[in-house]
Amino acid sequence: MALKVRVITPDQTVLDDSVEEVILPSSSGQVGILSGHAPLLTALETGVLRVRTNDWENIAITDGFAEVEENEVKVLVNAATKASDIDLEEARQVFTAAQSKFEGMSSESGKDYFDARQEFKRARARFMAAGGMV
Repeated sequence: MALKVRVITPDQTVLDDSVEEVILPSSSGQVGILSGHAPLLTALETGVLRVRTNDWENIAITDGFAEVEENEVKVLVNAATKASDIDLEEARQVFTAAQSKFEGMSSESGKDYFDARQEFKRARARFMAAGGMV
């Protein structure tokens, strides 16, 4: 029995398909979901959501929530991009720039530090989803 997965952002449905397995980047670590999984509600971190049909597909997501119930996984996030829609070289450049900016900041910078950290996490997720190793 397959899992029904829907990845939804405020302006679009990024994925609506049946899959064999889902790996969620939850706030407490990666969570694997297979058919028959117990009901679950979890917060998601910015990272890479992975789904498997025949092959694995990566989706870069930002913070959000996932609900698992009756072989259906609903993922509600602020943004999501399939790996096939990400240019690897562009993602590498954005990641490198975001990493340099973030590493050069102090946590005492307040909102600027928080913004740089979020930008770094988004860039890292897109780079990893596209196949780049971090």
